[in-house]
Amino acid sequence: MPPVLFLLMLLGVLISSGEAMSQEEKHKLRNQVVEMFDHAYQNYMDHAYPADELMPLTCRGRVRGLEPSRGDVDDALGKFSLTLIDTLDTLVLLNKTTEFEAAVRRVLSDVRLDNDIVVSVFETNIRVLGGLLGGHSMAVMLKEGGQHMQWYQDELLHMAKDLGLRLLPAFNTSSGLPYPRVNLKYGVRGPETRTGTETDTCTACAGTIILEFAALSRFTGDPVFEAHARRALDFLWEKRQRNSNLVGTTINIHSGEWVRRDSGVGAGIDSYYEYLLKAYVLLGDDQFLQRFNIHYASIMKYISQPPLLLDVHIHKPLLPARTWMDSLLAFFPGLQVLKGDIRPAIETHEMLYQVTKKHNFLPEAFTTDFRVHWAQHPLRPEFAESTYFLYKATGDPYYLEAGRTILDNLNRFARVPCGFAAMKDVRTGSHEDRMDSFFLAEMFKYLFLLFADAEDLPFDIEDYIFTTEAHLLPLSLSTAPHSSSVPLNRTSEEELDDSNFDWTCPNTRLLFPDPAFPRNLREPIRTAVDKSCPRPAPYREPGMGRPPLRAQDFMANNPEHLELLRRMGVSLIHLKDGRVQLVQHATQAVSAVAAEDGVRFMQEMMELSSQQQKEQLPPRAIQIVSHPFFGRVVLTAGPAQFGTDLSKSSTGVRGFVTVAEPYSGCTEITNADYVQGHIALLQRGQCMFAEKARHIQKAGAIGCIVIDDNEGSSSDTAPLFQMAGDGRNTDDITLPLLFLFHKEGNILLEALKEYREVEVLLSDKARDRGVDIHETEEDCLTEATTPTSFAPTDQSLMSTVELDESAPGEVPPSQEEVSSVEEDTRPTEEVSPLEEDARPTEAETDMAQPKEEKDSERREEPEGDTDSSNQSVDELLADWREDLEAFQQMEKDEL
Repeated sequence: MPPVLFLLMLLGVLISSGEAMSQEEKHKLRNQVVEMFDHAYQNYMDHAYPADELMPLTCRGRVRGLEPSRGDVDDALGKFSLTLIDTLDTLVLLNKTTEFEAAVRRVLSDVRLDNDIVVSVFETNIRVLGGLLGGHSMAVMLKEGGQHMQWYQDELLHMAKDLGLRLLPAFNTSSGLPYPRVNLKYGVRGPETRTGTETDTCTACAGTIILEFAALSRFTGDPVFEAHARRALDFLWEKRQRNSNLVGTTINIHSGEWVRRDSGVGAGIDSYYEYLLKAYVLLGDDQFLQRFNIHYASIMKYISQPPLLLDVHIHKPLLPARTWMDSLLAFFPGLQVLKGDIRPAIETHEMLYQVTKKHNFLPEAFTTDFRVHWAQHPLRPEFAESTYFLYKATGDPYYLEAGRTILDNLNRFARVPCGFAAMKDVRTGSHEDRMDSFFLAEMFKYLFLLFADAEDLPFDIEDYIFTTEAHLLPLSLSTAPHSSSVPLNRTSEEELDDSNFDWTCPNTRLLFPDPAFPRNLREPIRTAVDKSCPRPAPYREPGMGRPPLRAQDFMANNPEHLELLRRMGVSLIHLKDGRVQLVQHATQAVSAVAAEDGVRFMQEMMELSSQQQKEQLPPRAIQIVSHPFFGRVVLTAGPAQFGTDLSKSSTGVRGFVTVAEPYSGCTEITNADYVQGHIALLQRGQCMFAEKARHIQKAGAIGCIVIDDNEGSSSDTAPLFQMAGDGRNTDDITLPLLFLFHKEGNILLEALKEYREVEVLLSDKARDRGVDIHETEEDCLTEATTPTSFAPTDQSLMSTVELDESAPGEVPPSQEEVSSVEEDTRPTEEVSPLEEDARPTEAETDMAQPKEEKDSERREEPEGDTDSSNQSVDELLADWREDLEAFQQMEKDEL
């Protein structure tokens, strides 16, 4: 079957399920996309280049080794101007050929690929190699047009081959699966590489290579790259679970054993399925389609529970592995469009759209009853991707409105003077100081294509296929000469089953004889998400009895309980902070039955933790609303267990800030005349929080912000705190108190130095630019939950819980989860951790970042530490002033 036929369904037929959007409105939104891209791209070039990424809150570049380590997330950074390379083909698509030509010249003159740095093979392949190949494709297309890039002599392709050769040492394993990391200069062998000791990689990490490597082989005529990518895919296929035809999330690169046996379509697996189907489209090898269709049938049988997509165990596919979904599965409706299975695509997309409208963005993870599970949102593009493909397939203007919602939310909640900032917590609207390169590479491509007409595009988009990073590879590569030494993906004992090709290129008219049909599919899903949030009953495997020890009965100082735990393979580790860690290793249990009991004991611990979390206070927001910020800067703040409950205030507390004297607030305030009627700034330390609160309340303050005295602390790298009382009655404290880490506090102090009057809003969540707008929300939107299902008993298990009033944070069901039990309460402590963190912990990041390597046992230590205040206040706030005029125009246009 010619691969180009696979894209025919994207032409679709027009199906009207609502009022069509006018051409004028579409053009306005198209132009708005371009303006937003310019804002993001120009701020990267002005404030960050040649750094890999922009830090939009502090208006500077993120350079690896100069910022505190973020763990695996930083493996995408290789000191190769990542954002610029990732953006090359976006520039062309948005008709910015002059900027593209300048960008290519910068890449050729400035970027080095031989840095002594360890990077993710997966991320470097999809972002950098894909970016270079997409840029090369665009350069060739423009050169053939005769007007631009006439000087171009395949320089980007030469860089791509150089990078491909630097990635090849990672594939030197007995299985053919690549190491997760490689040193760009030294490879994976030898002490100077600082890598090569890893044993595990994620399925997506090993299975998302074929498009870029095959394109490199066919562009250059060197078959070695395609051969290695095919070998890795062959090995993954052979290791699938033969009964369920599903693959796990993490695999041992040497033995091929599945390390994590949960299977889904989200983080850790997502783009493996995507690349099987797209490899058929690009390369024309029927075997890729055969494999995809076998996997797809199992996905629809076991994982798909329309409109939900829930992970299962590969050996027991009827057993759910978790009760929540991660945001990366939002790409799947778009892949279903490419497959031609439109109905479930509509249903899942509608569920995602309703969750988006509830929380403004897709939370990084959310539960089956649509509560926030992980609250952060790093401006991921997958929902926009599926929205575009569904619009292409159906022509339904409903999806244009969905695209408008994405645009509005980005401008209202993520836009800051120096770009667009990721959301640290979708519930509070607080920001994180990051703007990942994929935001420019993917988000603006899909949104522009959604609103653009064919005549707005500089080339025919149907001649290209999107990689998982939305880089453009020409379909003409399917006929490009390639060496016969590249084996076809055929397995001797398998014959092609023609039935698996059914509905590959559907007749949309037959699928939707009634124009209202898509609307009829969406309506019940919208109703289900809009309802109050019912709690599903915890899953119990049929035929299994209760464990001999219940979690609610457990006492850490009871010898009988400790013996029962030992028999179940559960051990205790005492922590310095007074808690104990529960660790379950099924192999250490006295029997298989005891191991099962241990798993369910840990599950009950997590359920108990989930119930206790209701008593926890979520993060709060401090929004700078005065000139020139106008509510664009939102700082994540920790709450207090006493004082005004901001969640019960429809307007929050708004006022100008002033520094109290003494700064510690531990004695009577000496500048009470200045503090009166203001929000006081105090420094943490020297006395109890309640004592500080009483002093500034006596001075007439209307609120208090306590700033951490630990220099360099940041909510980016540490869990939030909630401020505890002093063990006495605190009903006399009636003003709101919030806690800021040093980095966030410094932003506020620097603004106060530059502007004599700085006004802030203290609230439970950030308000729109019109900060007086009252927005209400159901309780279910702000309540986090904890997974209640766990991995099979042949994996070690940990979880984090506490049995006293301080409930723990959310813990994903990864292989290793930490369970901590508070042995005593300590009311005299000044600060207690806010267990419900506004971002994933390092263990959580393993699940929440599918486009990062998933080796939770390895964490790179920061090579250096740079205080966020290094940039002068003049530079920092001058940048914000530059954009003041643009923001005033935005207000005028009501973006």
